[in-house]
Amino acid sequence: MSELIAAATVIPLRDTDAGIEVLMLRKNSKIAFGGMWVFPGGRVDPDDDDPDLPGDELAAGRRAAVREALEEADLLVDPTGLVPFSHWTPPEVSLNGPKRFATWFFACRAPVGEDGEVTIDGGEIHDDVWVRPVDMLRRRDEGEIQLAPPTIVTLHDLSAHDDVDDVLAAAAARTPFRYATRVGNTEEGMVTMWEGDAGYESGDAETPGPRHRLLMADPMWRYENTR
Repeated sequence: MSELIAAATVIPLRDTDAGIEVLMLRKNSKIAFGGMWVFPGGRVDPDDDDPDLPGDELAAGRRAAVREALEEADLLVDPTGLVPFSHWTPPEVSLNGPKRFATWFFACRAPVGEDGEVTIDGGEIHDDVWVRPVDMLRRRDEGEIQLAPPTIVTLHDLSAHDDVDDVLAAAAARTPFRYATRVGNTEEGMVTMWEGDAGYESGDAETPGPRHRLLMADPMWRYENTR
């Protein structure tokens, strides 16, 4: 089993007349998560350790999220505006190669003015878009783009809210859910399962009961959360 690498991701959000939009970036096809659309983020570096809170994984993750937003998208994110949204641990056999990133997701209101002008380098990041979560999910279902399971679940969560204030208030009012992923198989196809799914503990995806999973059967992947 490969070692877990600490990482952090920021979910920049803005309000529009059509609803919430989120910033997404398309990774270079030759690096981790290559070709996929993701939120800005990356590994936590040793320098991200907060001197005022040494060893605090959440504080280090927040500093890494701010740094990655600046490096990947030229966004100057206010660290005090980052709200812990979720934490993701990949399965023992990663679906995205040998590297396993244990990642904090932070939601925030996107900066405005010059601080909010997106610039990408064309190297690690090849494209960017502000998009409604439901539209990004539709593009994946139509086979136009690739998304990782954590991104799909996050987009589903975001699409349930009317505006950015609602997203941030809901996230601040709850304990961030920790998604420790397990993989199983059904007659329909492979699934990723999380705590609360009837098959999670045993690994038997056919176990009847509540569902908290993503069915990955092409062309449409289906997220189920009945827990």
